[in-house]
Amino acid sequence: MNPDQGRFSAYRTRRRSIPYGTWSLIGYLLLFGGVAVTLFPFLWMAVSSFKEPKDLFDLGLIPSPATWTNYADLFVKAPFGRWIANTAAVAVVTTASVLLFDTIVGYVLAKFSFPGRTVIFVFIISTLMVPTEMLIVPWYLLASKLGLSDTYTGLLLPGLISAFGIFLMRQFMESLPSELLDAARIDGLNEWRVFSSIAVPLVKPALATLAILSFISSWNQFIWPFIVLQTENKYTLPVGMVFFSSEMKDNSGWILIMTAATVSVIPLIVVFLIFQKRIIQGIALSGMK
Repeated sequence: MNPDQGRFSAYRTRRRSIPYGTWSLIGYLLLFGGVAVTLFPFLWMAVSSFKEPKDLFDLGLIPSPATWTNYADLFVKAPFGRWIANTAAVAVVTTASVLLFDTIVGYVLAKFSFPGRTVIFVFIISTLMVPTEMLIVPWYLLASKLGLSDTYTGLLLPGLISAFGIFLMRQFMESLPSELLDAARIDGLNEWRVFSSIAVPLVKPALATLAILSFISSWNQFIWPFIVLQTENKYTLPVGMVFFSSEMKDNSGWILIMTAATVSVIPLIVVFLIFQKRIIQGIALSGMK
């Protein structure tokens, strides 16, 4: 017998001697350790928002005493309410636009045959290889020439359609049976009704996945809003937090920064909890394809 084969057989024998439950326990312990390492900074941030300034560097996860004063001070010392409303409005409009246009384009590219369809799709996908930072300058020049600097229109314009969203929706639309769509057309449905009543309901998991990814991306966007917006009342939350944190120097300031970061994360958690079932379905269907 080959010595390597002998060592491999011995390893397999030893592995079989370890009960399956032990391997499961080891796997769960590793998973729990990874989750703990990942979540600890977020938990500490949330807990710190309830601490007194003197307890800032206490790593304990139970503030003593706990206080809500930081949240009240946060909205007094800066227009955080306005920044949150601005960010939410931008995120909702961007998400709605991406869902509408990306779904339509994905449907057309998947279910219609026309000259240049593949070339158009390849061109759209190739834009994913261009870093966003390289597009900032042309975006800013275009916004300036159109008079859209320091406006919500200029802020929204670059994100109204997503190349990744088009790719995602096209892949899901291709999985739909064309015979089903043809049957709807034979029954007298026009193309818009076929799209809205037949195709869209069948790709809800993909829509939910695209919605949450678009919402999170828009909510966390910083570079473009930082460049295009100059008025404080028009800031989105990430931009506002940068200016707010630059004015905070002592421990009380850091506590307020922790509080602001906690407030900014809460909407994302809520959105994920609402759409998590659809996201899991979307991932499962992608794997089945």
